[in-house]
Amino acid sequence: MLESFGLTHLGSVRKNNEDNYLIVPELGLYLIADGMGGARAGEHASRIAVETVAECAKASGRRSPQVLLEAFDEAHERVRAAATADPNLEGMGTTLVAALEVGDELLIASVGDSRAYLFRDHQLTMITTDQTWVAEVGRPLGISEEDLRTHPLRHVLTMALGANAPLKAQSYAVPITPGALFLLCTDGLHGAVDDETIRGALDSEQSLESCAHYLIDAAIQAGGPDNVTLVLLRAPGQ
Repeated sequence: MLESFGLTHLGSVRKNNEDNYLIVPELGLYLIADGMGGARAGEHASRIAVETVAECAKASGRRSPQVLLEAFDEAHERVRAAATADPNLEGMGTTLVAALEVGDELLIASVGDSRAYLFRDHQLTMITTDQTWVAEVGRPLGISEEDLRTHPLRHVLTMALGANAPLKAQSYAVPITPGALFLLCTDGLHGAVDDETIRGALDSEQSLESCAHYLIDAAIQAGGPDNVTLVLLRAPGQ
């Protein structure tokens, strides 16, 4: 079983926290969602997403990529149904990234721009691929990274749970090797803190809790423009 620790913070600008995370050790399931929508709709969407995936995983009693993707589909439909039923929730949606322990692999599924990283052998590797305008349009067009950081479309998602388009979740399988460290996070972290700072925090001897607080503090020091949420997972061994 992986050692785990999760943490969320409002940030320095937002008035409410639209992120949600859930750790279910008995299922080997770890989830993070970053909601969007007016008033508290985003918070509602992200909570529906993490709770639905956990509920579906528990009800299935199996651990497989198919179970995880089917749970994403169910969460997508529930977010859409809730938005349809309540005018105050119209247009809400959420990102979602999930990690599921299956034997000696970690199955990861994602929608949107919440990310999963692997830290191993002093190297930080991004596992997921952002479903954003920047990743799918901006970079292929050759727009420089400097210009993309200030581009008016830099925050636009091309996929989210609750959107009208059919859901297209991405899935990955990563070996769990001794001492491997995994990071799940919202863009409140990776959008504010550079990869080298994240790598340096993970490449330390501190506890998962201390590392999580360090990363949250780094995001706040960078201005804390968004809610910040992360889950850290560490495999036993060296």
